[in-house]
Amino acid sequence: MNLRIVARMLVVLLVVAISTARAAEPDKLGAILIPGEDWQVAVHNIGFADGLSRDPLTGNIYFSDMRAKAPDKPGIYALSATLEKKFLFDGKFSGTRPSADGKTLYAIGDKQLVSFALPDGPKTVLAEKIGTNDLIVTHDGRIYFTGNGKMQVSLYEPKTKAVSVADAGSIKNPNGIGLSPDEKTLLVSDYSGINVWTFAVQEDGKLTDKKPAMTMKAPEKKPDVASGDGMAIDASGNAFVTTAMGLQVFAPSGELLGIVPKPTPAELAAIVPKPKPGSMMSCTFGGKDRDYLYVSCGDTIFRRKVKPSER
Repeated sequence: MNLRIVARMLVVLLVVAISTARAAEPDKLGAILIPGEDWQVAVHNIGFADGLSRDPLTGNIYFSDMRAKAPDKPGIYALSATLEKKFLFDGKFSGTRPSADGKTLYAIGDKQLVSFALPDGPKTVLAEKIGTNDLIVTHDGRIYFTGNGKMQVSLYEPKTKAVSVADAGSIKNPNGIGLSPDEKTLLVSDYSGINVWTFAVQEDGKLTDKKPAMTMKAPEKKPDVASGDGMAIDASGNAFVTTAMGLQVFAPSGELLGIVPKPTPAELAAIVPKPKPGSMMSCTFGGKDRDYLYVSCGDTIFRRKVKPSER
């Protein structure tokens, strides 16, 4: 048989084998992503968007614009399902979280932890002179938060109105923070490392059993720094973490299910003359059925349709 024919047959067989192997691989994000759906611009021309969270009553999202451009001003905004933006409260905040009943919005920034009675105030200062980055609120009102420049996770106890150190010294740069659906596990991303750490939450709020449970993918140029930033947890306990590589999705077991790519300049081109998607900073679910996934990227917030998450 002609050697060229044999070589071509081998190439064909190799291609078929590779395609078959790929087809046999399970789509680990198939329970979350919808084929054909991609990132869409939700709101743009923001100064700097961060602190995304979801209103449990309406499914609308909250976000902070820390460097708003005139005529807007720095503060917390609400974004409706129809993508209407509404200013709510003054301030420069890096994190927002509503209470479980949707009646209070907590925010962190400018070395303060504060609360706002919804829908329009007043503001109450809960703690001052603290490191501030991101926060998570339990159903009974405890607040765990991370702080820039401090290698620690802190706890605000509403009964005593005291702030205490929940963990310190081992996570280089604690950043994104979230709770499992049963609130028995706290998750914290390390912005200056490659791990998402987990803690067992005790009845008194103390944290135990610390583990580097999830390993984030990092860029080749900085293999030890994944830049794990914002975090959202779905009803199944999957952790969505914004990173330099994109939105990394982890199962509760710690397995990396996949990476949802960042929005690209092409997805901005039809709206923004000079596309600047920026870094992926914060994420949350939105919609009454939690059927949209939102991410903030510098001056733009994107969303994409996903399969509903009931949490």
